[in-house]
Formats: sequence, structure tokens, C-alpha cells
Amino acid sequence: MPKKVLAFDFGASSGRAMLGSFQNGKIEFREIHRFENNPVSLNGTLYWDFPYLFQQIKVGITQAKQEGGFDSIAIDTWGVDFGLIDRHGDLLQNPVHYRDLRTDRMMEEVFAAVPREEVYRQTGIQFMRINSLYQLMYLAKERPELLERTEKILFMPDLFSYFLTGKISAEYTMASTTQLMNPNTGDWCYEMLEKLGIPTRILPKLHDAGTIYGELSDAICEELDVPKVPVISVAAHDTASAVAAIPTKEKDFIYISCGTWSLFGTELEKPCINEKTLHYNLTNEGGINRTTRLLKSTMGLWLIQESRRQWRREGFDVSYHDLEVAALAAEPFRSFIDPNAPEFEMPGNLPNRVREFCKRTGQPVPENRGEVMRCIYESLALKHRSSLEMVEDITGRNYETIHVIGGGVKDGFLCQITANACNKKVVAGPMEATVTGNIAVQLMTLGEFENLSQVRQAVAASSNTKTYLPADCKKWDAVYERFLQYQA
Repeated sequence: MPKKVLAFDFGASSGRAMLGSFQNGKIEFREIHRFENNPVSLNGTLYWDFPYLFQQIKVGITQAKQEGGFDSIAIDTWGVDFGLIDRHGDLLQNPVHYRDLRTDRMMEEVFAAVPREEVYRQTGIQFMRINSLYQLMYLAKERPELLERTEKILFMPDLFSYFLTGKISAEYTMASTTQLMNPNTGDWCYEMLEKLGIPTRILPKLHDAGTIYGELSDAICEELDVPKVPVISVAAHDTASAVAAIPTKEKDFIYISCGTWSLFGTELEKPCINEKTLHYNLTNEGGINRTTRLLKSTMGLWLIQESRRQWRREGFDVSYHDLEVAALAAEPFRSFIDPNAPEFEMPGNLPNRVREFCKRTGQPVPENRGEVMRCIYESLALKHRSSLEMVEDITGRNYETIHVIGGGVKDGFLCQITANACNKKVVAGPMEATVTGNIAVQLMTLGEFENLSQVRQAVAASSNTKTYLPADCKKWDAVYERFLQYQA
């Protein structure tokens, strides 16, 4: 009988449980449980609702049992956030959301003790205020009593897995997102963290993707009436799981993992940390087999998602299709934003912030939904071109194809204008790359695949992809320099 595996995939706004297997040469899966992932604001702090999310894992396990059982479980999530475990094994507080403003000014606090260049030399990670380093710096400065009570810090997939198995450990690809780890040594930056007053005793031992945390605990098995199956540590960072599922035979390729964030990068055998990558603010995150994902992080579909939420709050029941149609009808190339501008990070009236950005930079101000959406769409496509130029400059390679994976696969307009702006063929798919990667690495750990190459061949055989050829490239060339004027 083919192995059946249970994959939990947590995004920034929802999560789901997927039951998967490898049959007839294809990776097959289906959704058995979906749930919302809504942050909660308490006393001015934005938290993840961890008890609710863990309860949804239990619901997913129960549903999988009713669907005929499973041979293993694995969890992937977003990066950088964490929970603090005390000496009794309890969670000290709900994990704080990366969009919370507690990290304001923490980068400056870090650089006062360790120069910016030194932080990058040791970690190779893109500077973003959401990084775990600045979250921990806040705790060291403002909440030292929490760190004193902390026995271990566990990042989100490790935290979920700990409460399933009782085992404490940190998965490599997730740890690599934190700006706490040195990708050249493959271990934590102990000396740097001690200079910052962050206690290194709280850091758990690292392990590789494709290993096993442990089996479901006796308590979980008794509560849910399920057997002791292994909880596998896949590439627990969602982008690392997605990149594992890129359907390519090429050794050198580029991709956009397009979801709430737009992550543009390539896969390298070793980290690339030098003055040029520092200048470009590129990140070196871990992949399967300790490869490196050299990439640029940009706020992606979040800009569209949050705009839609605002319009719905105002009473307009607009779908994503409605917004795409409105963008198509609007005049092109009127105004641009910097998708990574700080004012776009937080929830709220994002369309108004787009207008304010354009007004402040002396551009025509988008007046209606279509103009706002056109501005966002074109800015994302041109940001992809900027990221492409950075990656090609660093690697010295000229890539022919951009692989788009993730939720952005559904957005044909964005895929097409990305091809136009970059003058590259875009191959879109699979949409469910993260879940596919999660399932595939579980199956590889259970012996269904021998290596990552076999995984990607199976993904290619299992996926329906769509190709977008570049068009109107001269028009995009003509506006690119104007777009760059508004980028930080």
C-alpha cells in the first residue's frame, strides 16, 4: 500500500491539513481541513492565537484518522516568529506576530553593539525589522524577565511539533530565516548574540530537514485515539518547502514564491555573502540538503489582499477577479510604489496609503480601485525585474525562465506582466508548491523517493503548469528607470 502522509501548511491568514500520497507516478493530495489564522490584538500587542491553531492540528489529525489513517505528520509555517518555553515545558505567552511594532528601533539597538556589516557577514540575511534577531533584541531590552524564565526558544513549526511529541529541536531551514544563524558554519551566532545580551542557552540544537522530531506523545495518542506515528521535520519554512517542489530538471533556475510575500531567488550550493549582496540586501536562507536559497523578499500579494479587506470593510463585496478586471481597465504606467515601503507593512487602509505614497512622491494619485490595483500590480512586476537583475548580477548567469509557484499562480495578470517586465518566459505552477514540498519530503524520509531530483521529477509529472511569454517589453523598459526613482 502507498504511504499516506498528513501535511499541515500554515500561512499568514489561513491553514489547512492535506492528506497526500505517491501513486501511479504522481504526488496526489486533497484538503481535509481548513481554518482561519487571524492574529489577535491584546493591550497593543499583536499575537498569533497558538492554542486555537494547535487545536486545529488536532482536528486535522482526527479528520485524517476518519479518512483511513496516515503514516506520518509534518508541519510547515511562515518564518521568524517563535514561542518561549519555560523550565516546566509550558508556553510563556502566545507567539507575537511579526507585524507587531515592538521591533521598531531595534535594528538601531543591534547596530549600536554589532555593526550592520558584521551582522550581515555572520548571517547573510536581508535586513528586515520583522527578523527574529530584532524580536529577541526587544525582549533583551524591554522584557528581560521573559528571557530569564525561558528554557528554550522554539520557532513556529518546531513549537507545534514540540507539543505533538515533547521533543525540543530546531529545523535548519526555519532557523536560517531568523538572522540568528551563520549559514557558513551551520550553527547559531553565539558570540554575536552574547554581545547583544541575548542568552544563547535558550537556543535549541539544530537538525536537518528530512529527519524525525519524534513520535506522537502518549497524551496526544490517547486524546485523539491514534497510533504513534512519526512527526517528520520537512523543510519547515514554507518557502523552503515550496522551492523543494519546483518542477525543473535544471540545476540553475530562478523562481518567485508568490504569496503574501513575493520571494525572488535561486538555489545555490553554498551561501553567497559579500559586499555586493550586502548592498542589494539579499538573503541567504537554507534549503533541503543545506543548499542556499539566495533571494530577495518583497511584500507581495499582501498588498492586494489588504486592499481587498479595506474595500470589504467599506461595504464593497469585491472579489480578486473583480480587482484584476478593474486593474486591466485602468490606464497603465501612471504611478508606482515601493512595495517594501514601511507604511505598507501593517494592516489598515492600504489603498489610502498607496495614494499618499504617490502624492508624496509627486506622481498622479490613483483615484479609483482600478487605478490603485494597476499601481500595485505594475509595481510588483517591476520589483520582480529589480530582484532579477540583482540575482543575475550576483550569480553571473542569464536565466531564461522564471518559475512562479504558490498562490500567485492563480493571478494570470501578474504572471503575464512579470514576463513582460522581466523579458523572460514565466512558467507558473504548481500553485500548491508548499504543500507539495511538505508531502514530498515526508515521502522521501519514509523511503518513497531517494533524493530531491526524484522529488522534482515527480512534481513535474504531477503538476499542470502554464507558460506566459513576454510581450510589450519595450514599454516596460521605458518606465523601469522611472519606477526605480521611487525605490528605497
